[in-house]
Amino acid sequence: MSPVDTFPLGASTTLAELAHDPHPRLARLRADEPVSWLPELGGWLVTRRDLALSVMRDSETYTVDDPRFSTAQVVGPSMLSLDGAEHARHREPFAAPFKPRAVREGFASFIEEETERLIGALEPDGACEVRRAFAGPLAVAVVTEALGLAGAGTDTVLTWYDAIVGAVSDITAGVAAGPAGDAAYAELRAAVEATVADKGATSLLLSAAGRLTVPEVASNAAVLMFGGIETTEAMITNALLHLLRDPEQLALVQGDFELLDGAIEESLRLEPGAAVVDRYATRDTDLGPATIRRGDLVTVSLTGANRDPEVFPDPDRFDVRRANARLQLGFAHGPHHCIAAHLARLETRIALQRLLERLPALRLDPAHEAAPYGLVFRKPPTLHVLWGGRD
Repeated sequence: MSPVDTFPLGASTTLAELAHDPHPRLARLRADEPVSWLPELGGWLVTRRDLALSVMRDSETYTVDDPRFSTAQVVGPSMLSLDGAEHARHREPFAAPFKPRAVREGFASFIEEETERLIGALEPDGACEVRRAFAGPLAVAVVTEALGLAGAGTDTVLTWYDAIVGAVSDITAGVAAGPAGDAAYAELRAAVEATVADKGATSLLLSAAGRLTVPEVASNAAVLMFGGIETTEAMITNALLHLLRDPEQLALVQGDFELLDGAIEESLRLEPGAAVVDRYATRDTDLGPATIRRGDLVTVSLTGANRDPEVFPDPDRFDVRRANARLQLGFAHGPHHCIAAHLARLETRIALQRLLERLPALRLDPAHEAAPYGLVFRKPPTLHVLWGGRD
């Protein structure tokens, strides 16, 4: 019997459905086919949290080190697309600046200053589109500061990021990527080479170059840039959307900013910016109801796992006081847990608090609809907001 016959819900699941409004379908899959064969995906989709953890923890059975891995096709081998000793060799030179204390000491002041600058420029207008006017520029500025890229301003880095994300998304969806991703990566690599060549500079890239080749530094810089911008832009945008469309929860946070941490975790749970992570089976194995064959694509739905009712009661509700929200898997898990998770959390917290403090009566613009969208990376394409006097 074929996988299509054995897993009928998966057979009827479309990638368009998962990009637009995945939650009802993911709930059905999680309940009835927690590991399901999706013909449109050409692989297995894992939606139950315990099974998702099993896959992400076991890099010997479920690896990223496969020529089909989408990010590696655009930027080459990196900490994101290697496992075992090679993964550790690529990741370790970048780890120290992203530990909690180092993040607070190294980035808090910069994030606060950049946040204040961006909000100050927006404040007189009374309206903006948050993703491109605030969340994106803040994320780009912090990543650029973290990497210390020579000669790369915010607009340039944002252009590279858009092109690389577009190429990775196309490959993941089974579409041939255009030349823009390759061109952007070539420019990024040239900037990394210039940074590494400047021996008088102070840069995370320069210190990593003592232990990795320059092409390896460039690949990992692309991954850090790609992840740092995508993750944080989505975190800020999604969390603000969740708060502004739930006045009761917003009021709780405005009454006690200590609840912001819970709001961020809860938003990550409901809509992780990275909706899925891909792995490839290295051997025949059983996972839940499925028999996985060597070489099969195994895609973990972080979005599905994050709404598992066995772990999160009333999983579709946004609750800033949810006691176990930190169990969300928005930063993945296991060896490939997001290296810059602490930085993303700090950046999002500062950004949200300053927005709520400085922009009175902040609210969604009723003239523009806003909803998360995306198969791989999920956030509203635009998030229009108003503040100040009400019409």
